[in-house]
Amino acid sequence: MADTASNNPWDIHLESRETSSQNRDVKEKSPETTSTAFPVASRPLRWLPSGLGRLGSGIILDVRSRAPWYLSDWTDAWNYRVVPATALIFFANVLPGIAFSLDLIETTEQYGVAEILLSSFMAAFIFSVFGAQPLTIAGVTGPITVFNKTIFDILSRESNPPNYLHFMGWVYLWGAILHWITAILNWCNFLKYVTLFSCDTFGFYVSWVYLQYGIQIITRQFAPTNNPEGVLVSIILAILMLVVAFLFNSLSRTPYFHRHVRRFLADYGMPISLIASSAMAYWGRFNASNPLTLPIGGAFQAVGGRSWLVKFWQLEARWVGIAFPFGIVLWILFFFDHNVSSLMAQGSEFPLRKPPGFHHDFFLLGVTTFLAGLLGLPAPNGLIPQAPIHTASLLVMGRSPKNEDDDEDIRSSRTQTNSRVSNNDLTSGSIFHDSEPPPDPTMAPRHEVPIAVVEQRVSNLAQGSLCLVLLTGPFLHVLHLIPRGVLAGLFWYMGADALRGNGITKKFLYLIQDNALTPRQERLHKVRKSRIILFLAIQLVGFGVTFAITQTIAAIGFPVIIMLLLPLRTFVVPRMSFTGEELAILDGPTASPFVSCPLILSPSSSIILRQNPPPKRPFAVHISNPILLFVCSFYFYKTMESVGGTL
Repeated sequence: MADTASNNPWDIHLESRETSSQNRDVKEKSPETTSTAFPVASRPLRWLPSGLGRLGSGIILDVRSRAPWYLSDWTDAWNYRVVPATALIFFANVLPGIAFSLDLIETTEQYGVAEILLSSFMAAFIFSVFGAQPLTIAGVTGPITVFNKTIFDILSRESNPPNYLHFMGWVYLWGAILHWITAILNWCNFLKYVTLFSCDTFGFYVSWVYLQYGIQIITRQFAPTNNPEGVLVSIILAILMLVVAFLFNSLSRTPYFHRHVRRFLADYGMPISLIASSAMAYWGRFNASNPLTLPIGGAFQAVGGRSWLVKFWQLEARWVGIAFPFGIVLWILFFFDHNVSSLMAQGSEFPLRKPPGFHHDFFLLGVTTFLAGLLGLPAPNGLIPQAPIHTASLLVMGRSPKNEDDDEDIRSSRTQTNSRVSNNDLTSGSIFHDSEPPPDPTMAPRHEVPIAVVEQRVSNLAQGSLCLVLLTGPFLHVLHLIPRGVLAGLFWYMGADALRGNGITKKFLYLIQDNALTPRQERLHKVRKSRIILFLAIQLVGFGVTFAITQTIAAIGFPVIIMLLLPLRTFVVPRMSFTGEELAILDGPTASPFVSCPLILSPSSSIILRQNPPPKRPFAVHISNPILLFVCSFYFYKTMESVGGTL
């Protein structure tokens, strides 16, 4: 077919999945190969300067590529890995969501635990049943609570403020409309500019937000009205939760116990730690101190007894226009946060086989955002680090073919050594004359690697359904028994665990490692240490600016700072004193080409682009996003002046 192809470098040809897999294996064995496999559409598409294609083509391709897998998404759930994944992500999603919202609940008095649980259920139901990427976990995040609380603080300064939920309904409606426009215009194609540089920086920020919120849960208890002994018990429970959870996690990585025991600790260590730490609050003198627990409301009742339907269309007209720039900021936040969580949930370290669907899911995110405004709920979106944690909990571990080959080599070497020992024994009467001792049979490579992921929809739907179960009276009482100190420890554990796997942390640890004890195959050896320090400094500056702005009244604008990481990496960093090889080692795509390419392949065939690189886009197209961000920021600033806010 290549012989009859035209000269257009963007002509494509079909290739069977089996052949494509073989080609990927060959490329993995030959790192010098420069061509890359990209899944694209099942028919030729003309390269457009804007890279947008036809209206709605991204959504259509997502549906076409994912529809043949829909039935298997349910049948593949008949696997034990779904059970621990459901338990793990339920605790990792619901409790941090409630804890994040504590400040929002106590400050605004417009949201309650019922709103948080209903928002989590709505997101889980819609994305697990209708979504193209059911592995992505959506729920109430820390950034959206900061967003909602900042809007409340701004409106509270007005002499005649509007109804808060009505105003938020319009903010969410404007954001939903922008979500739908983004999906229809295929703007999710800009995700190809999202690399590990942006994801690591944002993940580093989220990790520190988790640590900060854990501290805030403790410090908010230092009030004159609270029992000092209860505060002390909360601190003890937080440390207990952190230590026990890390102990179970560390034991799962050691050679101790049987591998099934280690896997059990990895699967259920965090839920067991949470339940055990909560139970400690009701033991002996701990119970007498009466530590603070989670607040709850009535079963299936909105806070304050209000109606579940928010009539936001009754808002005064001038506030409808003022809500628009807030909707733009919400759109920027969700565009980056949700899509990055989807990319991380489908990272290159996970052996996925089913295609993604970014355009379709972002359209669905607009639906959930609109419904959240209609019901008076905090808007859900993709969760970090819960989304990649969910995929990691569904990994099927096994021996790789390479390890099996190594086993064969070791057995062969052992046979040769035994033969040599026997000859020496016959000639000299002692095996100590042999210069090489017999090999230790326990030193055979037993390392397991991910060989598959249980890609299904049941675990996401199940954890969302459990949120709905929690809204019943008996389970709300159980939820009320969980001490706030345990939630602080959960925040510290999740934040510290995310930091441990973050790329910024790994690069920093490499810099302080003893070179003599660093593995020879470490790729960072090929990068000058001054360039590693420079790359880290850029990321830390981005993190510092984002983290600092969230501590001020200007916190509403932190999504703009996060989004600016993309043009910073695309246009500024390559102009610095990095070589191409150094940037390739320091940075890289978040997901494999199979996931990250915006034009999706069908499950019956792979589509491989020719080795010719894509034509470069005009500079005006590249800078369109930064210009849009600047215009939005300027418009937002002027709007804030009109309502009395200060940025």
